[in-house]
Amino acid sequence: MRKTVLPIYLLLVLALLFSESLQAQNNKVRLSLKAGVSQTIGVDTDITIVYSRPGVKGRKIWGDLVPYGMAPGNKYSKNNPFPWRAGANENTTIEFSKNVIVEGEKLNAGKYGVYMIPSEKEWTIIFSNKNDIWGSYLYDAENDALRINVNPQNADHQEWLQYGFEKLAGTSATAYLHWEKIKIPFNIEVSE
Repeated sequence: MRKTVLPIYLLLVLALLFSESLQAQNNKVRLSLKAGVSQTIGVDTDITIVYSRPGVKGRKIWGDLVPYGMAPGNKYSKNNPFPWRAGANENTTIEFSKNVIVEGEKLNAGKYGVYMIPSEKEWTIIFSNKNDIWGSYLYDAENDALRINVNPQNADHQEWLQYGFEKLAGTSATAYLHWEKIKIPFNIEVSE
């Protein structure tokens, strides 16, 4: 009896130590803090963006840390090029409680992963049906729900990546990403 109790006791102690180690990792403060922003347009169309906020920290962002075009493949993406995750850590998500129109294109209610393909003159914003992956290494264009093209705008310096809403007009708003000295706006309207 004593011989069977000792291994069980040892396994319980190891499991406890392992779970405390995992909990300590989960309690670690992220370098890019998680954030979210919401806006209601129309009577009851809620828009929620959840993202992580990397800092500029003296780095060259556009065309360097975030390359123009699709990022080159790496060991995580099986060497396939991939878009930018539009934030840090888990991919950025946007959720619509009702059907909307984004830059003139219909998009159904739901939660989408947000990806971007930056360039100096025009950006592609991708709304993906796959919204629960880490980063964009496993991005697959087959999951695209919508792609839109928008023009970047010069803006005042923004140290920490930020999403927000402006140009509120009752049934529409302009959502934006603002980081470093660039703002990426996209218009969202209530669908009929």
